[in-house]
Amino acid sequence: MRLRKTLALLLALAMILALAACGESKPAEPAKDEPAPAAEPVKDEPAKEEPVKEEPAPEKVEIIVFAAASMTETLTEIKAMYEAANPGVTITFNFDSSGTLKTQIQEGADCDLFISAAPKQMNALDKSCDAEKNPDGLDFVLQGSRINLLENKVALVVPEGNPKGIESFDQLAGLLKEGEILFAMGNSDVPVGQYTQKIFAFYELNEEELAAAGKLTYGTNVKEVTTQVKEGSVDCGVVYATDAFSAGLAIVDTATKDMCGQVIYPAAVLNVSKHPEAAQAFLDYLTGPEAMAVFEAVGFSPAP
Repeated sequence: MRLRKTLALLLALAMILALAACGESKPAEPAKDEPAPAAEPVKDEPAKEEPVKEEPAPEKVEIIVFAAASMTETLTEIKAMYEAANPGVTITFNFDSSGTLKTQIQEGADCDLFISAAPKQMNALDKSCDAEKNPDGLDFVLQGSRINLLENKVALVVPEGNPKGIESFDQLAGLLKEGEILFAMGNSDVPVGQYTQKIFAFYELNEEELAAAGKLTYGTNVKEVTTQVKEGSVDCGVVYATDAFSAGLAIVDTATKDMCGQVIYPAAVLNVSKHPEAAQAFLDYLTGPEAMAVFEAVGFSPAP
């Protein structure tokens, strides 16, 4: 009986001890740092293209140039050069005798830049000139823009083969007095005609008498005189050296300063121009080395 109680006590004690052991909690271990999840590789996004900025198209500008007929070939060549270097600029020419061009300007024709084959026609449009040179008091020249651009030479030319054997102005004067040749010259309102009249005065030749005798023919501009000589319809004529070069005519003599003065080509922007800045830029270009090389190739030279 006692043994049974003892066993019961021992059993109870064992259970108490077992329960106590279960009640004790093992201290929690600190959590170990877990490695951070690997970052996903960043995918390269296509670069955003910057919008292309379009350059504004250059303003379209038309420059209207009235120029002496003797400049036809050179200015046409220079036009191509200038327009290629200045997109948006168009140059339109009106080639004729300086007297005709002066009249057209006076009557209101659109013109930005005027280049005359003599000072007379420019003077007649320039208010800074006195009443003798500008009798009508016309005011078309933009003050400060006028320059002497080029110098030319007055030349005595003959058809191919020179049938009459003309060799000089001295010989020409004698042949005209004898009435043995037919001579071509410009009208009195054309600079080349005015230079020829000075040569007649130098040799004391009477133009009216020669014309009445049928020994003179006339051209409304230097190109018409050049054509008459080239076609052989006259025995000789007076044109500019540059026109002789362009037409392939033989020059037998050139006039001296004493005979007809200097052949100066003045140029000026007009105060009625719709594009004075563009016209001035083109005039500046005409004085530069590229344009001057074209002028000099046919016999022009820079004005003194």
